[in-house]
Amino acid sequence: MKEKPLIIIGNGGHSRVLVDILQLQKRDIIGFVAPDHEVNPYQIPYLGKDNNILEYSPKEIELINAIGSVTNTDLRKNLFEYFKSKNYSFSNVIHPSAVISGSVTLGEGVQILAGSVIQAFSEIADNTIINTFASVDHDCEIGKHCHIAPGTILSGGITVGEGTHIGTGATVIQNVHIGKKVLIGAGSLVLHDIADNKKVYGTPAKEVSR
Repeated sequence: MKEKPLIIIGNGGHSRVLVDILQLQKRDIIGFVAPDHEVNPYQIPYLGKDNNILEYSPKEIELINAIGSVTNTDLRKNLFEYFKSKNYSFSNVIHPSAVISGSVTLGEGVQILAGSVIQAFSEIADNTIINTFASVDHDCEIGKHCHIAPGTILSGGITVGEGTHIGTGATVIQNVHIGKKVLIGAGSLVLHDIADNKKVYGTPAKEVSR
């Protein structure tokens, strides 16, 4: 089946990484939407603000959620859910250097960036980013709207709740359960379960105020 042309939501640093992958794969990019016409090194047409997407039929295009997240995934989630409510679909973006087991289950709008590894029987839910050189070992369950930041290491059997951000270079040992909307600081070592809505940091990781 022929791939549909794409519209990209956002024009920041994460967008540039995704565009690089999409151009490598020779995908057809109609243009991007953003609040302002920011600098665009790829010379992709600016289509206006987010709602300009509604001028295109959901049957004719797919969307790319190019909004990154440093500590909070709410904006990515809200955009994804808004356009899903309008019957639009989001394309997955997978770098050709990513290593993904054939038994892995991927949701919609998943982004798996360069050098990432996802091992057997893991599940990555909708609108989640597995960023550069992140490692997700066997039997992990990563919820919707999460961001597994560059260089993160998740051992086997880990559960990550919806909307959680795991910071750059963090390590989580096997069979740990991480709740929803958790923020794990960069470089942290997680040895125990973490409840919903917590912020943890350090080696070993301990709760800090949000």
